[in-house]
Amino acid sequence: MMNSSIKQRYEILSPYLNERQKRLFVAAEALANGRGGISFIERELGVSHKVIQAGIRELQDPTVLDPARIRKAGGGRKRTADTDPTLLSDLEVLIDAATRGEPESPLRWTSKSTRHLAEALKEKGHATSAPMVGELLHQLGYSLQANRKTSEGGQHEDRDAQFQHIHDQVQAFQTAGQPVISVDTKKKELVGDFKNDGQEWQPKGQPEPVRVHDFQIPELGKVNPYGVYDLTANRGWVSVGIDHDTAAFAVESIRCWWSQMGNALYPQATELLITADGGGSNGSRVRLWKTELQQLANETGLSISICHFPPGTSKWNKIEHRLFSHITQNWRGKPLTSHEVIVNLIASTTTSTGLKVRAQLDSASYPKGIKISDEELAQVHLVKYPFHGEWNYTIFSTVRQVISLQLLRHT
Repeated sequence: MMNSSIKQRYEILSPYLNERQKRLFVAAEALANGRGGISFIERELGVSHKVIQAGIRELQDPTVLDPARIRKAGGGRKRTADTDPTLLSDLEVLIDAATRGEPESPLRWTSKSTRHLAEALKEKGHATSAPMVGELLHQLGYSLQANRKTSEGGQHEDRDAQFQHIHDQVQAFQTAGQPVISVDTKKKELVGDFKNDGQEWQPKGQPEPVRVHDFQIPELGKVNPYGVYDLTANRGWVSVGIDHDTAAFAVESIRCWWSQMGNALYPQATELLITADGGGSNGSRVRLWKTELQQLANETGLSISICHFPPGTSKWNKIEHRLFSHITQNWRGKPLTSHEVIVNLIASTTTSTGLKVRAQLDSASYPKGIKISDEELAQVHLVKYPFHGEWNYTIFSTVRQVISLQLLRHT
């Protein structure tokens, strides 16, 4: 009868006790049962004798553990993420093609459920669960968010297949030690003492004065920051243009990145992979984009492969989350009063993951409306991939490269 009452008391109290209180309870019962009490409690309650002995030590010497603590510092089972070195990287691979988020926000979310992700990780040999996946997603910067309207419109039937194709190409280039960059134009910014969203530290009651109305200052105008993000090295380049956002400006920005950053990082490179949106100055249908890339290929000797994101999926481009969002956070609450201020704020952007950014003002003129004839386009040494050649293609520097064995990788 006495045995069953101990077990009954433990079962009744257990849900209301923390780890330390449970340990002290079983220790007290073991001491009350005298000789053989530890073995008796271990058998009756299914509690490890090590736990019972630890509780007895705490009862006999209260200084063993700070009353405010539940367990010793560093005690307890190691986190799975600490003992399984590939768990986080495999999780990122699973969500890589299902990542979403606002370009101007550091928040991200995934369209895959934690349960499905946990099942996929188990298939890869990881010991995990849906709650654990949820914790890891928070650690990676993801959050649960409510539904919101987007402007993406209809979904292309091969959207997910294109995401997978981009993912595979990125991995192939990185494995081969070839550079991979994500490119895009950040939204235009007014230059001047205008209000910039967000807050910054100022003496109390002394906010920085800004203009009431956002009317463009003619002599300062707007800037077009064009970004290049190196997916492998976690490095960013931003050309701050003051003229039109054209394909010529986009390729000149890539040229600046290569000459000032990329060439030093990849001295043995023979190829370059660019992931870009399907529209804008680097759009898949823009003829000037392709002829300008041909010039860049001729200058560098690189074979330049391009993978465009499907229509309406610009928010999935890595540069949005890994570069532009951090720039926006860095200059929140700071008026962009001059070109110099903008360049300096961009260049001072860093993250805890080691992001480094360089920026440069591009004051050149890039006229709009340049027409590329069929004859000029025919001079581009362009070879389309078998899968959606309008989105995926390679521009070679010479005709000889076009017929080289490098094409075997794209078949």
